[in-house]
Amino acid sequence: MKATGIVRRIDDLGRVVIPKEIRRTMRIREGDPLEIFTDREGELIFKKYSPVGELSDFAAQICESMRKSTDGIAAVCDRDAVIAISGGAKRELLGKPISGALSAIMEKRAAFRHDSGGSSLPVSSADEQYCLSVAAPVLTEGDVMGCVMFVTPRGSRPAGELELKLAQTVACFLGKQMEN
Repeated sequence: MKATGIVRRIDDLGRVVIPKEIRRTMRIREGDPLEIFTDREGELIFKKYSPVGELSDFAAQICESMRKSTDGIAAVCDRDAVIAISGGAKRELLGKPISGALSAIMEKRAAFRHDSGGSSLPVSSADEQYCLSVAAPVLTEGDVMGCVMFVTPRGSRPAGELELKLAQTVACFLGKQMEN
């Protein structure tokens, strides 16, 4: 843990303001849930809560099933990072922050399929080698929780209709799982 040098007071309702610079750096948006941890030394730790992250073991199993069905690279991300991947690119993408392009696709709340004519969209802001082929946002009660996607190495053939439908089905299933 590193110190920021910023000190905030608690108001009469018990609220603390997280500075804008920290919210921007940590990609914390208005309405984002934060999990609160304490330790024996009296420290309070705020961590972004990811409902999709709670399903990371389950998401990994789903990615493996999608990979076996299509022989492609299947992945699941929450709103910030790739949380599960199967079929390759684990070292390059797992746990890495998602790209702004992927974030924008999720915010549109509609499935995306890359066509061979357009420019490639990177999956992660930390890696330009792997591109988004198919993406289906995971929606829970109208809110974007994450995304199910198929990934291809830059310059390779994009995924087809089967991968699009599979990603949409899995995204819908994950969204229903989080509602329960």
